Amino acid sequence: MFKTIVDWIDARIPMTRVYNMHMAQYPAPKNMNFWYVFGFLATIVLVNQILTGVWLTMSYVPSAEGAFASVEYIMRDVEYGWVIRYMHSTGASAFFVVVYLHMFRGMMYGSYQKPRELLWLFGMFIYLALMAEAFMGYLLPWGQMSYWGAQVIISLFGAIPFVGDDLALWIRGDYVVSGATLNRFFALHVIALPLVIVILVFLHIVALHEVGSNNPDGVDVKRKKGTVAEEDKTKFEFHEYYTSKKDILNDVVPFFPHMVLKDLMAFGVFIFLFCYVMFFNPDFNGKFIEHANFETANPLKTPEHVFPVWYFTPFYAILKAVPHKLMGVIAMFGAIILLALLPWIDRGKVRSVRYRCGLHKVNLWVFAISFIALGYFGGTPATAASDILAPVFTVLYFAFFVALWIYSKNENTKPLPDRITK
Repeated sequence: MFKTIVDWIDARIPMTRVYNMHMAQYPAPKNMNFWYVFGFLATIVLVNQILTGVWLTMSYVPSAEGAFASVEYIMRDVEYGWVIRYMHSTGASAFFVVVYLHMFRGMMYGSYQKPRELLWLFGMFIYLALMAEAFMGYLLPWGQMSYWGAQVIISLFGAIPFVGDDLALWIRGDYVVSGATLNRFFALHVIALPLVIVILVFLHIVALHEVGSNNPDGVDVKRKKGTVAEEDKTKFEFHEYYTSKKDILNDVVPFFPHMVLKDLMAFGVFIFLFCYVMFFNPDFNGKFIEHANFETANPLKTPEHVFPVWYFTPFYAILKAVPHKLMGVIAMFGAIILLALLPWIDRGKVRSVRYRCGLHKVNLWVFAISFIALGYFGGTPATAASDILAPVFTVLYFAFFVALWIYSKNENTKPLPDRITK
C-alpha cells in the first residue's frame, strides 16, 4: 500500500527522483573529511532556530512595555519555556560557529574557485542575511545591552554622507531606539529574513549540486574510460548509471549511507556540546547572553561597556581600529565585501591548500589568527595593548587579500594528483 501511495505521488510530482538526485544517491567525493560536516550542521541549526523561534513568538510581546516582561514570563512561567529560549539563544551562537568553520573550509580547499563562484556568492548572501537576522533578534529581549548595542550599530549608518541621518532614522522608525524600532525588527526577524535565508539556502544547495561538491584535494571527480560521458547525460541518468552499477565511479560514493553516517557522528558530538552549553552555561560567561541583558532596557542608563554580540566583534574591532568614523564604517563593510570577492581576488589555478605554496598556507593561517584576535579585541574594553594590536591585526586582515592577489597569479604549486586521494 505504501508503494502504491508513493507511485501515485511520483506520477504527479517527482518526489522519489528528486530525493535520489539530491540526497540518497547524490555522488559525494569519497575523501571528504570532517571539515565537510559543517554545512549539514548549519542546516540542523537553521531548523532549530525556525522551530524554537515559532514557539517563542507564541508568548512574546513585541512592544517596549511588554518585551522584557514577556521574556521573563517565557523563562519562568511557560512550561519548558526556558529550554526553548536557551535552545534559541545557544542556537544563534552555534549557527555562527558552524558557518565560520564552513567558510574557512571553503577558503582552505578553494571551494570558491571556478566553477563554484556563484555557490560562494550565495553562501555570502546567506552570511549577510544571518548577520541581519541576528542583529534584529538581538534587540528583541529588550535588555540593556540589546538596547544600547542597537543604538550604537544603527548610529553607524549616520556616518554615510548625505543620506546617513535619513537612513538611520528609517531603520529606527523613530529618532531614538524605541518601541517602533522593536516592532519593525520583530517583523523582519520573524517573517522577512527567515524567508530570505530559506530561499538562499535552497539556491545554495541547487548551485552546489549543479557543479558538484569540492573535495580536500581540490581536483575534479574522474571516472573510468568508456563510461558515460559527462556532457551526454543528465543528472538523473547519472544517478541511474551509478546505482545500476553500469557506470563505476571511482572517486565518489553515494551520499547515503556513507556521508550520512559521517554527518550523524558529527551531529552526535555537536549535540553533546550544544546541550552542555545550553544546560550548564547558557550565557557562556557573558558571551552568548551578556549579563547586562538581564536588566530591562533603560535609555537613561548607559552600560559601562557596550559591545556587539561575539559574532560581530571582529568587524566592530576593525571599525574601532580606524580613527575616522566614515573610514571605519567603510573598512568594516569592506572586510565583508572582500570575502565575497574571493573568487576574483584569488587568481590561482590550484584550489586546495594541500598543493599550494607555503606562502599561501602562512597567509591563510595569519588571516584566521587575525580574525580571532579582532574578535577578542572587539568584545573587550580598550587597553593600551589593544589600541596597538587591533590596528595591526586589521592591517593583517586586509593584507591577506592584497597578498593573495599578488602571488596567486604566478604561484609555485605542488603537482596535482590525477584523481582524488583517499
